[in-house]
This record gives sequence, C-alpha cells and structure tokens, in this order.
Amino acid sequence: MTFTQFLTRLKGRLGFLGLALAYAAIVAVCLASFSRSDDLSLGRNPLDNLIKTGTEFVRPSFLDIWFGNTHYEYKSDDGTVLRTENRRLVETEYDKQLLIAAWVTFKIATLGSLLGALLSLPFAVFTAKNLRSPKWLSAASKMVLDISRSIHTLVFGLVLVGIVGLGPTAGILAIAFHSMGTYGKLFAESIETLDMAAIEAVRAVGASPSQTFFLAVWPNVLPQWVSSHLYIWEYNIRDSTILGIIGAGGLGLLISESVSLFQWGRLSTILLVVVLMVTVFDSLSRRIRQALL
Repeated sequence: MTFTQFLTRLKGRLGFLGLALAYAAIVAVCLASFSRSDDLSLGRNPLDNLIKTGTEFVRPSFLDIWFGNTHYEYKSDDGTVLRTENRRLVETEYDKQLLIAAWVTFKIATLGSLLGALLSLPFAVFTAKNLRSPKWLSAASKMVLDISRSIHTLVFGLVLVGIVGLGPTAGILAIAFHSMGTYGKLFAESIETLDMAAIEAVRAVGASPSQTFFLAVWPNVLPQWVSSHLYIWEYNIRDSTILGIIGAGGLGLLISESVSLFQWGRLSTILLVVVLMVTVFDSLSRRIRQALL
C-alpha cells in the first residue's frame, strides 16, 4: 500500500468516524431535550398495563367464533342483567365486516399504487440526468417528486377527504400522490444506470425523444420498474390500513374503534389480517421478482 492510498483510506475512515460522532451527538441532544421536558415518562403502572394489554392481545377475538360464550351477560354495577348476546354470532358478523374492510384496503392500495406509478413516469424521465432533459424541466420535476415523497399519505388523505369527501377515492388519491415521489425517484435511478451507448445509437439514427424512450429505455428498465412497483405496492398495503381513521375507507376505522374502546382482542384480530395480507403478497411478489431476473 502506497502512502497516498494510506492517506485516502485514513481520510475515509476519519470521515466515517466524524459522521458517526455527529449522529451520536444528535441522538444525545434528542434524549437530553426529552429528558429535560420530562416527556419520556412511561405513565402510571406501565408493567400492569402491559400485562393486561398483552393478555388480551394473545387471545384474538376471532376465536369467539368457536369458543365464545353463547349467553354472554352485560350487567350494571348492582348486578342487574342489562342484556345478553351470543358472542359467537356477534364475532362472526364482525369478522365478515373485517374481511370486507380488508378487501377495500387492498383495492385502495392497488389502484393508488398503479396511479402513482403512472403519474411518476414523466417526472422520472425528466429527472434522469442521462436523458439530458432541459435543466429547468429537470429541476421542476425533481421538486415535484421531492414534495410528493416528503408529505405523508395521512396528510394527503386529510386534505383530500376535505376536497372529494369521505370514501375510497380520497384514499386512492392519497396513496397515489405520496407514492408518486418514491416511484419517480426509483424509476429515475434505474434509468441513470442504463448503458448510454444503446441510447446514443438509437438517437444517432434520428429517433425522436419518444422513440428513444420506447426503443432504448423502456425495454431495459422494465424489469427494475416492475420490481419497484411490487415493493411499493406491498408497502402501500400496510400504509393504507390507517387511512380509514380519517374516513378514507378500509381497515383504519375498525382499528380506530378497537383502540378507542380498548378492545385489544379485536385489534389483535385486525393486525393478524394485516400481517396475513402483507405476508401473502410478499411471497407472491418475491416469486415474480425472481422470475424477472
């Protein structure tokens, strides 16, 4: 190893050490700030609350379909029976609503992801440096993608519910507008990794910009774009579960109800459905990505 190589390696390690120390300083400042304002309190009886909540979580409510009390009594403080219900029938009806809400969530994530991918395409093309778009157009496209990516789906949902009203439309648009930024960034990066020789060869024969894109760019980036689309689609299935909280449809409303009523067994059932949806979709998308390699 020459002295110059040694200095280069030492400089890189010192730079990394400096970044690590800066990160540690930021973490220390955050902890000190919270500690000074006493915002890191665990509340009253955290252990008892954890045990109580955990006990209810480990028994998902869907088990009542088979093991629920068929003559469950609701009593007042003095012991008077107010009403009775068949827990098995009640849970069966609830789980039907849960499956319908899960299907709505999947549809919102699917349509929102597709719309976001389509909206991002022109911005990705204009942002990719190797396609040599006009600087003002490239800068404007990058700004649009950065803004889209920086605003959370829930914020888009809150705004869109006020514009288009309650329902899945607001959820679809919220997913699309937020995902557009991520899609655009990933699509632009995949374009920038292309071999420019093939693109220049197509340009040399007099192809127009649109012909260059469809003949030299699109066929080469399609596998990466499909892989990116599947990944973001999977992410949006998780992300769209909270949109119902603001009235955009899906599982969010049921999550909000179970949390507000401290029905941890039902929340456990809802989360199991979400995990199952994501797991199944991840398995399918992994096989598709492997087939594209």
